[in-house]
Formats: sequence, structure tokens, C-alpha cells
Amino acid sequence: MAKRHFDAVFIDFFGTVAAGDRAAVEATCRRIVDLLNLPIDARAFAIHWGEVFFATIEGSNHKGFRTLYECELISLAATLKEYDVEADPAPLVAPLERYWRCPGLHPEAEEALRRIDLPTCCVSNADRRPLEQALEHHGFHFDEVICSEDVRSYKPDPLIFEKALERMGAPADRVAHVGDSLHSDVGGASKLGITTIWVCRDDRVHDIGKSKPDYMIRSLAELPAVLNSHAG
Repeated sequence: MAKRHFDAVFIDFFGTVAAGDRAAVEATCRRIVDLLNLPIDARAFAIHWGEVFFATIEGSNHKGFRTLYECELISLAATLKEYDVEADPAPLVAPLERYWRCPGLHPEAEEALRRIDLPTCCVSNADRRPLEQALEHHGFHFDEVICSEDVRSYKPDPLIFEKALERMGAPADRVAHVGDSLHSDVGGASKLGITTIWVCRDDRVHDIGKSKPDYMIRSLAELPAVLNSHAG
């Protein structure tokens, strides 16, 4: 691949910069399975609910937009119904909602972001207020922040990436997008010709994506070297 200079970097937040989403999801699922006495183990339930959740998200773009919180509630209620259980999903997702507002960080994240000498845009499948709270909690500043609630679009839908390109004033072929999801991050950005850098973490719950990234790294500590190798 020919070397080129990137004008901007897009970066996912939850799972890529913020850590602990797998633990938060699986803890929530263990609580649900135990509380409702479901005939399935917590990890299997997390995977199944995740598949319903992604399907709900992909039916919630543009005119049919629902917030991420609404998608959580709808998908959980639909998943529980498959086990003949009817329960109010809101109390069940409350611990997960607390996580979104105050997540931990991957240990290398702060230093890696400091070393990125390019304009950065956080592109996140998140509701605006929880994302703002998470960024404020850690003192992160991005040049721009685009979330799904802002543009009524969830990755991998192209619109959220198009809005980020517009906001950053950069053409797609001069932007790199960094994320931990083959489905949402790599699959979405690659449709527009954005260079994709997949953070291949071992602690994802489940990734339904099959897209191939341009680059694969194991942690954000490797990111500055990838970006710098294309400077000039």
C-alpha cells in the first residue's frame, strides 16, 4: 500500500478507548439470568441479546431512529420474550447505563491519544449525554465528537461517517478510522474508502462482522506508529 498522509483521525470510544464493556455486559447478563432464572448461561445470553441488539440498531437509522437506550430496552424485551419472560427491561439495564457514563480506560489509551498529532474526531454509537459524561469524567478533548444520537445514524450506516467527514473538512481517502468492531467500525468506514485500523482486542463479547481492515493492531499503543508511517 502506498504511503500517504492522513489529514484526520476518527476514533471509536467504547471498547476502543474505554475499557470494561465486556465485563459490564456480562455482569449485567449474569444478573438478568440469575434474577429471572433463565435456562442459559450469562455469556451465551450476552451473545444472543447482542445479536438482537445489533439487528434493532440497524433498523433504527434515519426516520426510524431510536436512541441507544431505547434499542437496549427493545432488544432486551424481545430477547426475554423468547424465553417466555415478560419483565420491565429498564431496571435490568441500569447497571449497564451506569457503566456508559463512567467507564474505565484501556491502560495505554491516554498516552496513545496524546501522541496523535492530527485532528481527531470521536465517532461513537452512543447517546449524547452518556458519552459527554464519559469524556468529561476522563478529561478527554477531541476536536469534534459525533455520536449516533446527533445524526440519527449508527455505525456501520454510512451517514455517521459522512457527517464526521463533513465536520472535519477532510476527504475520505485522507482519513483513518480506528475502532474495535469489525462490524460497526471497519464495515462502516470501509464503505466510504476511509482507511480502517482495527484494534483487535481479546475482550470483545461478540463481533458479528466479517470485514477486513486495512491494518490490525493489538492496542492503541501501536496506533501512533501506524499513523506516523504515513506522514509526509
